[in-house]
Amino acid sequence: MKAGAHKQEPFLSLNPFGQVPAFEHGDLKVFESRAITQYIALEFSEKGTQLISPGSKSMATLSVWMEVEAHQYDPAASKLAWEQFYKPLYGMVTDTAAVEENEAKLAKVLDIYETRLSQSKYLAGDGFSLADMHHIPVTQILVGTQTKKLFESRPHVNAWVADITARPAYYKVLAMQKQ
Repeated sequence: MKAGAHKQEPFLSLNPFGQVPAFEHGDLKVFESRAITQYIALEFSEKGTQLISPGSKSMATLSVWMEVEAHQYDPAASKLAWEQFYKPLYGMVTDTAAVEENEAKLAKVLDIYETRLSQSKYLAGDGFSLADMHHIPVTQILVGTQTKKLFESRPHVNAWVADITARPAYYKVLAMQKQ
C-alpha cells in the first residue's frame, strides 16, 4: 500500500475505489469488508461458526444490528480510533475536542447496546454473528485507549467485548497480523 499499488491496475479491477479490502473468489470480485464477510459467511456456511441466521425473522434481527454497527457505532468508533491510535502512530496531534464529541456519540450507542445485551448474549441473539464480528477491528483498538472506559462502565457491553475478543479465530487473526 505504501507504494500505491492499490491505486493502480490490477488492483483497481478488484476495487474501483482503490481501497482495501478487495476479495476474489473464482469469477466473483467483491469489495467492502461487510459485503466480503457476508459472502464468505453464506458461501462457507457449512464450515465453522454460523455467522448468518437462518430464517427470515432472525435474519431481519441480524440485518438490523449489522446496520446499527455500520451507521451508528462505526462512524464514532472509527473517528475515535483515528484520533487516539492512528494520529499518534503517524506523529500527528490528537484533537481532544473530536475525541470528546465522538465519545459522547459512542456513549449513546453503547447505552442502547447495554439494553440489548441485557436481553441476549450477542447483538442479534444468543449466537455470535456477523453483527458481533464486524465490531471487533475498531473495538480492539478502542479498548487500548481512554475510550475503554465507555465499554467498562457498562457491564453487559464489557462482558460482550470480552467474549467477542476472546474467540480463537480472533487470536488467529492477531497472530497473522504479526507475521
